[in-house]
Amino acid sequence: MIYNELGKTGLRLSNLGFGASSLGGVFHGIREEEGIEAVFTALDNGINFIDVSPYYGHLKAEMVLGKALRQVKRDRYVLSTKVGRYGQDGVNTWDYSAERVTRSVYESMERLGVDFIDIINVHDVEFQVDLPGGLQKVVDETLPALVALKRKGVVGHVGITDLQPENLKWVIEHSEEGTVESILNFCHYALNDTLLTDYLDFFEQKGIGVINASPFSMGLLSDRGTPDWHPAPLALKEACARAAAYCREQGYPIDKLAIQFSTSLNPRIASTLFSSANPKNVLKNIAYVEEPLDEQLVKKVQEIIGDQMFVRWKNS
Repeated sequence: MIYNELGKTGLRLSNLGFGASSLGGVFHGIREEEGIEAVFTALDNGINFIDVSPYYGHLKAEMVLGKALRQVKRDRYVLSTKVGRYGQDGVNTWDYSAERVTRSVYESMERLGVDFIDIINVHDVEFQVDLPGGLQKVVDETLPALVALKRKGVVGHVGITDLQPENLKWVIEHSEEGTVESILNFCHYALNDTLLTDYLDFFEQKGIGVINASPFSMGLLSDRGTPDWHPAPLALKEACARAAAYCREQGYPIDKLAIQFSTSLNPRIASTLFSSANPKNVLKNIAYVEEPLDEQLVKKVQEIIGDQMFVRWKNS
């Protein structure tokens, strides 16, 4: 396993990180015991970075992860969770107010069984765009509340996440320098879309660490295919399905190619998060990352995806 510096935080993250969204049953149902074992498997095989959110599974992911982390020494992992996006009884909610995000941090710590969170992120800032105050509220209220917790020693570092990298750039440009220490962007450094690379110079100039998530583009680049809720347009789903079929014919699963692509080509990305609640899949993905990338197959897959390369969608 390779370990990379995350901006100027002083944190060294495993090149491959464990995204705990699957522990909340986001992609399909899970067996809790198996999910806990998946966490142990990741840690025992060199992964030291774990990312979660109260939104995943509407609290379930944090609760399951907490059952695992209570059995692990705290110095074995770097923990990231989020504030601002929630859900209950199948209904999504958003609240980026200082009071709510502050309370959210303490609630997450209780579910996770920890007294310190290494990285606290504002979750999917684009949802604040259409709420009162817009993104300026993240700058004026959300981030200062998290910085206050950092000063108290409750959290170590402050970050922001979003599907749309232009929103991340806007918040950073309008915040006091040093406030945002890391960003997490998803589905934009994958086989079908490398938009994130257009922003790496900006993040580097600002000293901000970069985390990539969803090398499988939330199921687009997988043999399993996309879940019903996936917001990508049909033409993109069909193009990726054709690419997956071609990879199967070559005896080289598209999942393997996708995770190798996202972890092997750009050292300025500190960690790439994947998610699985299956210990065997965790081991499989770690093994994939240790093998060399077939760059010719990458070219062929991108040719198959064709005019659907870089097609974007709105977060959901």
